[in-house]
Amino acid sequence: MTKQFSDLGISAPILRALTELKFVKPTEIQQEIIPLFLSNTHDIVGLAKTGTGKTAAFGLPLLQLIDTTNTTIQAVILVPTRELGHQIFSNLESFAKYLPEVSIAATCGGIPIKPQIERLSSPTHIVVATPGRLIDLIQRKAIRLNETKFLVLDEADEMVTILKEGLDEIIAELPKNRKTFLFSATMPGTIKQLIQNYLNKNVVQVSANMETIGNQEIDHQYIVVDPIEKLNVLMHFLTSKEGERGIIFCKTKAAVNKLAKNLAINRFSSGALHGSLSQGIRDRIMEQFREGHINILVATDLAARGIDVAVISYVVNYHLPDVYEVYVHRSGRTARAGAKGLSLTVLQQEEVAEIADFERELGIKFSKFQKPSSENIEENNILLWAKQIFKTKPNHDISLDLKTKIKTVFHHLTKDELIDKLLANYLQQIKTEKSSKTELVQTNQKR
Repeated sequence: MTKQFSDLGISAPILRALTELKFVKPTEIQQEIIPLFLSNTHDIVGLAKTGTGKTAAFGLPLLQLIDTTNTTIQAVILVPTRELGHQIFSNLESFAKYLPEVSIAATCGGIPIKPQIERLSSPTHIVVATPGRLIDLIQRKAIRLNETKFLVLDEADEMVTILKEGLDEIIAELPKNRKTFLFSATMPGTIKQLIQNYLNKNVVQVSANMETIGNQEIDHQYIVVDPIEKLNVLMHFLTSKEGERGIIFCKTKAAVNKLAKNLAINRFSSGALHGSLSQGIRDRIMEQFREGHINILVATDLAARGIDVAVISYVVNYHLPDVYEVYVHRSGRTARAGAKGLSLTVLQQEEVAEIADFERELGIKFSKFQKPSSENIEENNILLWAKQIFKTKPNHDISLDLKTKIKTVFHHLTKDELIDKLLANYLQQIKTEKSSKTELVQTNQKR
């Protein structure tokens, strides 16, 4: 018989909020974790792929275990980025709609610290924080964690470096009898070391949906390109996905900026997201993406943490990630909540051999994506050229006299004739550019 949230011991006020949120059937990780968490007897390690409902798995029982007669901080949730922190804070607020006595605060980096310090001067039960900001607050003596009962490390594999450097300082502020809960999509050796160092010896490990790390609803494909055609192949793919939402992952901030600029030139509805952007810009781009004002997000791996958009139909790995776990997090942005999705990896010929390693390590299978022909790519580029013209704003600085003279040149042409001539002119320019490039290559070869 299928379990309901009420079968897991969730209280009536939270069930009411879940019903309004249309949370009907708990996911596997929620069914496993929630009763364990509510028993409050063990440290827990929860392993589940991205998008399986880990926030509710720890958030629902956490809200229920808060003692509202005690106004001190009782739970700390550590997250790798402010975006994920904001997402978890919003989710907890929604779950606690009918628990008005429970007070939740978000204290993450990237925004001024003074308002956060002021917020913490009021009664607070749960704090969602990035490690760096929490350490800053501890050092300023702006936060007291001496009565904290619960520590949650969410997306721990994305916080390994900063946790190794700063977790000791955070742990020193917490009571020894606290309960610690670690959640992750993968289990690299560094996470195993964290578990050994900071969790109780009788820790319970729950692995849900982990028979294969890759989501079964994701179609993993790869396409092999020459460096010179990489951008054109990508734009052909994006044209085929017009109107759908997707994320393109790049390795570096510079690559994100360069690709985003090219997409903007070709009038794709896109935005860039990386750590060097101000928090205000990152928030605005994320909001535009969530609300559907832009369809394509070009992002670095860390900047994309916390993207909780249900309908992302595809992910493009514009650069092959160096680490298997990174691929899991990237591809996990699509095919969420039972939907299907595509994870397309763009490769150069020398990288193809690495696909077998990803298949073996992650228990997934890649298929080859059909590369468009040179004729199809050329047709797409012509289409993009036409869209550039269509979306170009008129230049009102041009004199009326000059406009009149130009209209006189074209006045006898029909619309179809004008389009034919514009198209012929464009193709002639392309032919000339190709010819010039060929001559330059031949000249260099002779030298």
